[in-house]
Amino acid sequence: MFENVIWATDGSECAERALPVALELVRDGHGKLFVVHADEIVAGRFGGYSAYADEEDVREQLRAKVAALVEDGVDAELHLVSGLQREPADLIAGEALKRGADVIVVGTRGHGRAAGMLLGSVAQRLLHVSPCPILALPIRAQVPAEPASTR
Repeated sequence: MFENVIWATDGSECAERALPVALELVRDGHGKLFVVHADEIVAGRFGGYSAYADEEDVREQLRAKVAALVEDGVDAELHLVSGLQREPADLIAGEALKRGADVIVVGTRGHGRAAGMLLGSVAQRLLHVSPCPILALPIRAQVPAEPASTR
C-alpha cells in the first residue's frame, strides 16, 4: 500500500518515536523509506546559518541511523533539505512531492495551543501544505518496539 514513506525527523526523541511506525509501513508494503531532515537557514549579515547550533551533530546521527537501517535490509535513503528562511514543514512537503511520497510519518511534542503558536508545529503545518497524508504520532501514543540494531 505504501511504496514511498517519508519519516520526517529533527533528531528529537519525539521524532525518534515515530520511526518504528514508519518502518512498519515500509516493511508491510516492501517500500522505500526516505529519512528527511529539514534544516531551517536563518539569514545573517554575512550569509545564512542553521537555526540550530547542533545541526552537524544531528546530521551525523541521522547518517549513522540510515546506515544501520540499510545494513538491516531496509531500503532507506537520507535526504537533508535546507532553505533560507523557509519553514521545515514546507521543505519536507517539497521533498515529499519530489519523492512521490504516499505518506509522511512525523512525531509530535504535544504542545498546547499557546506553546504551539509561539514555538510552531511542523506536524500542524504539514497538515496544510503536504501533497500526501500525514501520520502524526502524539507523544502519548503506543508505538511498536524498534529492532535493537537500528537504535
